[in-house]
Amino acid sequence: MHASFKTIGLLGRSQQPGLAAILQELADLLVARGLIVLLEDRLGELLPGHPYVAANRDDLGQQADLVVVVGGDGSLLSAARTLAKYNTPVVGVNRGRLGFLADINPDELSKQVNAILDGDYQRDSRFLLDASVLRDDKIVARADALNDVVVNSGTSAQMIEYELYINDVFVYRQRADGLIVSTPTGSTAYSLSGGGPIMHPTLDAVVLVPMFPHALSSRPIVVDGSSEIRIDILERNRIHPPVTCDGQVNMTVRPGDSVLISKKPHRLTLLHPKSQDFYASCRDKLRWSNALDG
Repeated sequence: MHASFKTIGLLGRSQQPGLAAILQELADLLVARGLIVLLEDRLGELLPGHPYVAANRDDLGQQADLVVVVGGDGSLLSAARTLAKYNTPVVGVNRGRLGFLADINPDELSKQVNAILDGDYQRDSRFLLDASVLRDDKIVARADALNDVVVNSGTSAQMIEYELYINDVFVYRQRADGLIVSTPTGSTAYSLSGGGPIMHPTLDAVVLVPMFPHALSSRPIVVDGSSEIRIDILERNRIHPPVTCDGQVNMTVRPGDSVLISKKPHRLTLLHPKSQDFYASCRDKLRWSNALDG
C-alpha cells in the first residue's frame, strides 16, 4: 500500500526535554522525502531560523495530510480535540510514560515513521465525547474529550449528590465523590484507576464509573456509545463541582445545573505501526504477564 501524504504537520509540548532534537530529526526525514513540513507555531523557538511553515493547530488540521504529535498521551489528547474535526490522521511519537496512544518509539523513529509514510500502518478510528453544562435551559459551557468527562468534588472533602439519566430514563440518585464517563480510549486511563473495565478501542460503548460511592453496591455500568447521558447536580449540594475533560479542560457547575454528555460526530483517526496491537500494549504498559509462571 502506498500512502499519499504530501504535507506533514509537527506539534508537541515545547516544555518537553529533548523535543527539539526529535523535531529536527523528523523534519530532516520528511524533507529528505520531498515532503512539505508544517511546524506548530509555538514550537518555532525550539528550532531558531528554521525554514518550515509555521501554523497553528487549526491550520495544521486544515492543511496537513498527516500530523505527527511528539509527546505523551496527554499531548496527543490535547491535539486530538482540535484535529478530529478536520479528519486529519494523527501519529504519536511517545515521549511520555504509558503511551497507549502515542506508540512510536523514539529509538525507532526513522524506521517506524518511514514505514507509515510508505503506507505500512494500521488505521484506528476513535470517537470523542461532547460535554456541556446546562443552566436555566441554556448551555453555559461546552468542551470535548477523547478519554473521559469527569464530574467530581474537586478539592472539597464533600460528596456530590446527583441523579443520572440515560436517554432520559432515570438510572439512580447517588452520593459519591463524582462520576467518570469514559470512552473505550479512556478505559485504560482514569476510569481504570477508579475500578472501571478495560474496553477494546473498537467498541461503540461508554462506561460510567462512580468515584467512591456512598452505596457500596454501586458499580460501573457500560452503555451504548450513542447514549445521551445527563447528570443532574441536585440543588441541595453546597459545592460547585468541576467538570474536567481529559483532565485538561475545566468547567464549573452549580447546584441545579445539568451536565449533558453525548458522542461527537467527528472521530479521530490514529495511525499505528503494523507491529502494534492493543493487547500487546496492555501487556507492556499494564505489566500483564506474557506467560504463566512455571
